[in-house]
Amino acid sequence: MRKFFNLSLVLLLPQVLPADPPPGYYDPASGLTGPELQQALHDIIDGHCSITYDEVWLAFFTTDERDDSLVWDMYSDVPGGTPPYIYTLGDDQGGSASGESEGYNREHSWPKSWFGGVVLPMYTDMFQIVPTDIYVNNRRANYPYGEVESPTWVSMNGSRLGPCSWPGYTGMAFEPIDGYKGDFARNYFYMATRYLGEDAGWPGSAMAEGAVLADWAEEMLIAWHLSDPVSEKETERNDAVYEIQSNRNPFIDHPEFVLLVYDPSSLVHGGTVPTPGNVKISPNPFFETAELSFSLSCDAEVALYVFDASGRQVRTLVDAEHFSIGYHSIEWNGRDVSGREVPPGLYFLVLRTGTGTVTSRVLRI
Repeated sequence: MRKFFNLSLVLLLPQVLPADPPPGYYDPASGLTGPELQQALHDIIDGHCSITYDEVWLAFFTTDERDDSLVWDMYSDVPGGTPPYIYTLGDDQGGSASGESEGYNREHSWPKSWFGGVVLPMYTDMFQIVPTDIYVNNRRANYPYGEVESPTWVSMNGSRLGPCSWPGYTGMAFEPIDGYKGDFARNYFYMATRYLGEDAGWPGSAMAEGAVLADWAEEMLIAWHLSDPVSEKETERNDAVYEIQSNRNPFIDHPEFVLLVYDPSSLVHGGTVPTPGNVKISPNPFFETAELSFSLSCDAEVALYVFDASGRQVRTLVDAEHFSIGYHSIEWNGRDVSGREVPPGLYFLVLRTGTGTVTSRVLRI
């Protein structure tokens, strides 16, 4: 059924024009890294202008229109292919569905239950609300995003629901298609930064404690960010949301901020000795063989895994073997579990002991 809108409300929404960050917008973040950079970015994008939940429907007309009033639904779209169904803005919005292709609604990509429900400004923050198929949205529920190797359900565009296969979390997860993983990753880096220090009372989830990303989620989202770079769709949406909220997603404007804030080569996750130290990869980039070296301050069980940039495990180099105190090195010959050469690209070597993990990047050329 066609749904009608109050034209005066539509006209109240700012008109979107191509935009870039205002001159000097990110100057306070210049030269910073790590927590200092994240705090500076928070201060820059804090205090945005909120809209009402009803106005989210109207905002979609400027933030998520693809062509001729069609909805850009990342849960049904097939980049470079033909989507199984396409919605028209306004005409096809709805609230319930018994299957796919029955309408679209408002998806909190960062589920609202994670921040306490109908709480502003998070509840209507357009950097995390996107239009999606009603049924797929319902199937996703409030599960974390993740990598799913053995899905219990697959949507028409290939999004997957099932146990998470990314190391660190084994519960149910929802995996969007590869072509939009970076979009959702950068949404999450925005949320973790915009609400830095403003998350008191957030119930949280397996993916985040308050607004602070869990270690496994941080690593996975970095991989998604690197494997699915910023697109024209994202830059245009960033500009559109800026016209509505008067703040921007810094991780779209400056993709390099992700690694400057969350550098996976320096991520050492909770634990005490024997977290591996002095971790190095040489050569990096490599062509035939890369060597990972590290030191242990006491005896430990060690495991070493290789993941590609999409988060798929391609090789187990060491599987819970006993290593003694001292210096060690392990080689990777650039091959997967089947002995086939992996293609050139970015890979992650995940080195684990019983109480510590170090994730390092390596580039095969």
